[in-house]
Amino acid sequence: MGKIERIAASYIYTGESAQPLRNSYVEFDSEDGTILGLGQCAENELVVNAAIIPGMVNSHCHCELSHLQGKFVKGTGMAGFIDQINALRDWAGFDVKQQLVHKWMDKMWADGVSAMADISNDDSSFAVKASHKMYTRTFLEVFGTEPEQCSRVMDDVAELQSKADACGIDAAPTPHSCYTMSPALLKASSAAGLKSGFLSYHSQESAEEEVLIRCGSGAMYDNRRRAGMSTPPVTGGSSLEYFIDSLAEVGKVPHPENVLLVHNVCTTERDAEAAKEAFANPYFALCPLSNIFIHNALPDVEMLWKKGLKLTVGTDSLSSNDDLDMVAEIACLHEHFPAIPMGEIVRWATLNGAQFLRKDDVLGSLSPGKRPGIVIVEGIDAQGNFVKGCRSRRLDYVAF
Repeated sequence: MGKIERIAASYIYTGESAQPLRNSYVEFDSEDGTILGLGQCAENELVVNAAIIPGMVNSHCHCELSHLQGKFVKGTGMAGFIDQINALRDWAGFDVKQQLVHKWMDKMWADGVSAMADISNDDSSFAVKASHKMYTRTFLEVFGTEPEQCSRVMDDVAELQSKADACGIDAAPTPHSCYTMSPALLKASSAAGLKSGFLSYHSQESAEEEVLIRCGSGAMYDNRRRAGMSTPPVTGGSSLEYFIDSLAEVGKVPHPENVLLVHNVCTTERDAEAAKEAFANPYFALCPLSNIFIHNALPDVEMLWKKGLKLTVGTDSLSSNDDLDMVAEIACLHEHFPAIPMGEIVRWATLNGAQFLRKDDVLGSLSPGKRPGIVIVEGIDAQGNFVKGCRSRRLDYVAF
């Protein structure tokens, strides 16, 4: 065991309780970061006016799109955002993309992100992830609106999987969304992902997506048809119901795997109940700053919370965000949903994300024996809430 370190703060959010510890301390092993204990400070003990939290889990990121920072017009809606992605995503070469992945993973680590669920469409992030202190699980996302593309796309993602395996990182295929995939590819990629025990899926990110599936019309429909792409079947139901019905054909219901539904801007109570019935372990990722960036909308987070759903927090990419700052995401959620206790939101950004990745035996909470990373958040308000302008920094630099 190394030296026993102690850090005290006015608020400690353990990741497990919705209620913070007040004027308390965390003791940890300086050699490997193991949490040794928590306790109440003595009256004369120096207490930092800040919050201490466990290392965070960014549950949805596209780190390989870091070369797109500052290049997108905000507020275009999803169809306009897709047009920008198609026009700009390939401007940078492999080396530039890899350098920026390294830069932003280093920044997230220093800010206190201990683990990340990341989306990849190529291998530009693989070598960085393989050598980085941060734990990552990579979802190899596939697209293809035409049925005849399915076999080729699945062959391509199998080749990408081989590259990930060679680098020694955890990775597996995953579908993108209802509007970028033929029914055949949606089922094939979902089946491949479920074999790994994990799935990540962009779900109900915009009203345009819902109109496309329900009615076969709207901005997303026009965008797809203008590009010469086939559109998904019109079901009259929600896009999440379409996804659930598709998965019913490729696995036993309820699906036992960890399934992450990302964005959920248009998720209703009916959709939430359908997800609970279809999936044994559903998680709902919130990326509020990205949702505001693209279409100035947010999910009904209070409803999702009251339904008892497992919520997580992500940053999305620098194509749809100004930063990859998890504390800013937490502050945004608090600003728009002040009735939800700060400790709940911190739990979403820490323990719930670790549970989705099945790393909660080590990460996610300030529990004795764990090594989650210890993070201090400065600039909190008098009630211990994270507000706009809060900054975080990692206090220990021990690799996972």
